[in-house]
Amino acid sequence: MAIFTHPEFDGHELVAFHRDERSGLSAIIAVHNSNLGKALGGCRMWPYASEAEAITDVLRLSRGMTYKAALANLPQGGGKSVIIGDPRRDKTPQMMRAMGQFVESLAGRYYIAEDSGTSVADIHEMAGVTRYVGGLADARAQAEGRTGDPSPATAYGVFVGLKAAVRHRLGRDDLADLHVAIQGVGNVGYRLARHLHEAGARLTVTDLHAPHVQRCIDEFGAVSVGMDEIHAVDAEVFAPCALGAILNDTTIPQLRPRIVAGAANNQLARPAHDAELKARGVLYAPDYVINAGGIIDIYYEGEAYRWDTVRQHLDRIGDTLRTIFERAELESGATGAIADLLAEERFKRV
Repeated sequence: MAIFTHPEFDGHELVAFHRDERSGLSAIIAVHNSNLGKALGGCRMWPYASEAEAITDVLRLSRGMTYKAALANLPQGGGKSVIIGDPRRDKTPQMMRAMGQFVESLAGRYYIAEDSGTSVADIHEMAGVTRYVGGLADARAQAEGRTGDPSPATAYGVFVGLKAAVRHRLGRDDLADLHVAIQGVGNVGYRLARHLHEAGARLTVTDLHAPHVQRCIDEFGAVSVGMDEIHAVDAEVFAPCALGAILNDTTIPQLRPRIVAGAANNQLARPAHDAELKARGVLYAPDYVINAGGIIDIYYEGEAYRWDTVRQHLDRIGDTLRTIFERAELESGATGAIADLLAEERFKRV
């Protein structure tokens, strides 16, 4: 498959492929842009249907990390990695060490962290063979109960961003009785559901794994629907917290909520869907802006880590989204396009 002419290539600095026969590892690392600093991004493990699908995913995710770091005001570049395989069936400690060796071979051009299909334990396994890891709590942080999992920070950031979107579109500061439909209630989606429940919101949820759904029913009084129904629920807010491309030619015409604000990466199947949402009167919180909590949390890791400092930075996600929403209205633009312009003003200028 062609890389330089790939529709998602977008001037990537590095795309590296690696196969380790002994462990069964097939992986790709992509570094999009390092103008602001070393590239940092999570490692996704997924049973991609084809190598072409994996390449497209890693390129889109890597680019998103560049824009995410820029609008999160972090001195970092954008990168990402993917492992082709089923994490529930194929993953082994040997494979994770092989992935760590792959990262080490790039000599610091890319720092790896956990993502869908990988865990903090996997990153610890990689850390045995590479220095270039993020998202690991040190001994002091572990003693305080912090594991290095960025999910709590990501969920809190999405919660902050969702409130900013509700304030802008609905003109209300409270979430009491607000109806939110959440697609995906794993690590991040579940924590977002808890924040929303504590704020008084009503929840409709879905997930591929039934125990995740049942947990939300039991703890938050949520209602469940099928995976192919969640976007069409008659709610005020749709929060995609699973895999990407949920906003597409099929789902957008069926979308009933007036706000989209969720944790999933690459929610738009195509860039043109940004303008289509605007035309339909849907306020879209650009995914890489609202879900930046994880990389913000990782940036502050180390002996000086303080949750209060991290939370103050996460609260600024709401400020950034308000700027995007207001500028989009002023310039009659779509929010995703405005977010891209703001990010490019930062990392391309450097």
